[in-house]
Parts: sequence; structure tokens; C-alpha cells
Amino acid sequence: MLQDDKILVGKGEKEAYILPQMANRHGLISGATGTGKTITLKVMAESFSSLGVPVFLADIKGDLSGCCKPGERSDALDKRLNKLGIDPESFPYVRFPVRFWDVFGEKGHPVRTTVSDMGASLLARLLGLTDVQTGVLSIVFRAADDNGWLLIDLKDLRAMVSYVTEHAAELLDEYGNISRQSAGAIQRALLQLEDAGGTLFFGEPAIHLTDWMQTDSDGRGFINILHCERLYRSPLLYSTFLLWLLAELFEELPEVGDPEKPKLVFFFDEAHLLFRDAPKALVDKIEQVVKLIRSKGVGVYFISQQPSDLAETVLAQLGNRVQHALRAYTPAEQKAVRAAANSFRANPAFQTEEVLQALGTGEALVSFLDEKGIPGIVERATILPPQSMMGVIDEERRAAEIEADLLYGTYEDAVDRESAYEVLKARKVKADEEQAGQEAKEEEEKQRKQEEKAKEKEKTSAAKKTTKKSKSALSKAASSTMTSIGRELGKSVARGLLGTIKKWF
Repeated sequence: MLQDDKILVGKGEKEAYILPQMANRHGLISGATGTGKTITLKVMAESFSSLGVPVFLADIKGDLSGCCKPGERSDALDKRLNKLGIDPESFPYVRFPVRFWDVFGEKGHPVRTTVSDMGASLLARLLGLTDVQTGVLSIVFRAADDNGWLLIDLKDLRAMVSYVTEHAAELLDEYGNISRQSAGAIQRALLQLEDAGGTLFFGEPAIHLTDWMQTDSDGRGFINILHCERLYRSPLLYSTFLLWLLAELFEELPEVGDPEKPKLVFFFDEAHLLFRDAPKALVDKIEQVVKLIRSKGVGVYFISQQPSDLAETVLAQLGNRVQHALRAYTPAEQKAVRAAANSFRANPAFQTEEVLQALGTGEALVSFLDEKGIPGIVERATILPPQSMMGVIDEERRAAEIEADLLYGTYEDAVDRESAYEVLKARKVKADEEQAGQEAKEEEEKQRKQEEKAKEKEKTSAAKKTTKKSKSALSKAASSTMTSIGRELGKSVARGLLGTIKKWF
């Protein structure tokens, strides 16, 4: 709720305000389950919207969808407003401009990105790859980039992994060793990602982040609600997706310094998932983004049960804090309560650690930055009720809101343009055709040679037959001649012998 152009979050001994010019210094909403974190988030989101600041938030339980309907007055709300010193008759219940989004395209506009935009490092985290496997994945991205082949969806990435594996020997000198085992592990991880719904997330048209930074005709910022009931069942996909969004905002938005109010406020629910089992390099990256993105006019607010769920280097960047009740039943929980209490500037009026465990639902310890950027002394406050409906809207109303949105139709139909998969498939078809042509040519040449050989053999055989016939005729002629000569010679010899005999007698 806005009051004097400041965001009124709650009231205690005095009002608890977030100053618009300090809202991009980030914040934390923490507390045990059921203590009122979601209501605080909703009150803040509505206030930023009224201020003309677009909001992005993840709706894990589905109970933030009521922002699109005005709230309804009740005895419980009247009681809270009276406690806050606000006249229930004057408290406005209104609807807010809402856009629904859903990675799976079921309960909101589809949200997609390309494999290239996700990048090798985030994708490696999503796939749970080792350092060696991450190195091979980086080679895949580099080879695709060097060849100008787009990596849009998962089939592009699978095709590229197969390509670098098949051409590992050729790529060795330029990119280094490509282990067949690592490539196989990447392919298996991609199959698991596809089974988790990753096929729907990677593709085009990719989301334009400027569509999350718009205001309605009344100048109120759109509350962009990402439906996460299904996405949250894959915690790694959920946390990686939100981290990618932060990284994209950091990369795309220009520097604006310290604006009078943020350009966008980003609420990161269940923030502990972002840091769970995260390697130091990733935590360093998160710290860098959180530290520098405020100069882009973006405020990031983490929501988690314990402040200790976040890395200390990130906690140090969060200037605006709302701490709901914490329970301490074990020594570890008592230590966490003590650490949370010590993170505030002490208030001499009460013991922070004791009050932190005694807070009721809807109450919180709050500390916001003043106009000089100095954290205020911790105050005990009752959080305001939201102005929109608390609870979940029905599917008919959700569908009506989606179809009435000016963006309806922009992202609904997926587009599959030519990318690495199609290029490599065409290359393979061409190579197969060339190989088939070469094989056919070789077979034709083989047959030609066989035919020539057969003809030559036939010709040689015919020549032999002719020679044999010639020899046979000559032999016969010679034999006949010799016979005639022999006969004549015999006759001559016989005549000679007879003549001699006659002389003797």
C-alpha cells in the first residue's frame, strides 16, 4: 500500500516503509512455514505495482493468482486494520494488472529460452555434470558457435554432442580431447532433462524480458506470476531457471545508477534451492549478479525460511529485511534464531532474539534502509493485509485473464526454425548421398572392368579357337603333302629296286 509515495509494509510503534529509491538495494523475507511470508510478499508486490514498478514472482502454491481480483472485506481483515490504526471503511480493495506465465504452457503464457542463451555453465549445473563433462559441453557450445550453428532446443544440443564425438580426432588440435564417455554422460543427462519437461522450456519464440517490464493504461506495473506448481517438482530446473532470469536481466539491461524507483522487482521464492549443493564458482556468480544488478534498476527479494539458507556473501547485499517468526526446538535451530537476531540493528526497547520466537502469524521484525542507505533499527510490526483477493482463482478466470492479455498469441505457438539439428541432418543426408553415389560409381566401375575382362577373355578364347583351327588345317595339309611325298618317294624307291633286280637277272 502506498502512503506519501512510500511503500507501507506494516505498522508497530511506527510505520515501516520501504523507500522507492532504496528498493533496488534488495531484500529478504524469511520465517518459518505458516508465519505469513506469502502475505508479506503479496503486499509488497501490490505496492510496487501501484508505484508503477513491474514485478516478477514465482507462485509455487498457486495462491498468488488472486492478485487479478479485488479483495473482499471480512471481520478478520477489519480486526487487523483496526489494530494497524487504519479505518476499514477507507481501505481500498482492488485488482492489479496480472500476467500469467508457465514454463509448461498450461496455466500461463509459455516461457522459453534457447540452449545458447542458457549457456554452458548453467546448463551443466542443470544436468548435474562433472567438471570433465562440463568441459566437453563447453567444447560443444564453442564448436557450434564457430560454425555458426544455432543451439535452440535440446535436439540441437544432442545433435552437436553426437557431431563432436564422431569428429573428436579432427577437433582434437583445436578444442582438446573429447571423451566418448563424457559425451555419453551428457546424452544421458539430456534424456533425463527431456523427461522432466525440458523439451518445452528450450525453444522459440524465446521470452523477451521487456514483456515483463510493462505498465498498464493506469501506469501500474504488471505483476508477472510464474506458475510453478509443476516446475517446483523439479527443484534444480526451478532454481536454474530463476538464476538464468537474473543473469539475463543483468546482461540485457543498461546501467541506470540509482533510479528514483526500480525498473523491476524480482521475488525469488524458496531461495534455498538456489544455494543447495551449489559449487563455489556458482555462488560467486550469484553474488556478482546480486551486487551489480541494482545498478541496472532491478531489486531482488529472496524468500526463504532461514536467513542462513543463503550464502553470507549474498545476505550482505540485502538491505531491506522482513523476518517472520522462527521456531527453536533444537540447538541448531536456537543457533539459527540467534544468528537471525544478530543480523539486525538492536532496538533498546526489546530483546530481538526473544521477540523473534514470540511473533504471531502476520507479525514480523522489520528493518528497511533509510534515505542514506543505512539499515534502520529493528521494529516489531504487523503486516498490512493485501488489497487483492487472498487465495486461488478458478481455471475459468485464469483462462479469461490469459486470453484477454495483449500478449496472447505471441508465445503460444512454438517455432522450429533451421538450427544445428537441421544443419547437421542435412550434412549427414548429403554425406550419405555422396557416399551412396561414390559407392554406386565404384560398383559401376567394377562392373565395367568385369565386363571388359569378360570381353577380353572371350576375345582371347575366340583367337585361340581360330589359331587352333588354322593349325589343324595346316597340319592336315602338311600331313597330306607328306603322305603324297612319301607315296611318290616310295614309288621311286620301288622302281629303283625293281630296276636293279632286273639287271641282276
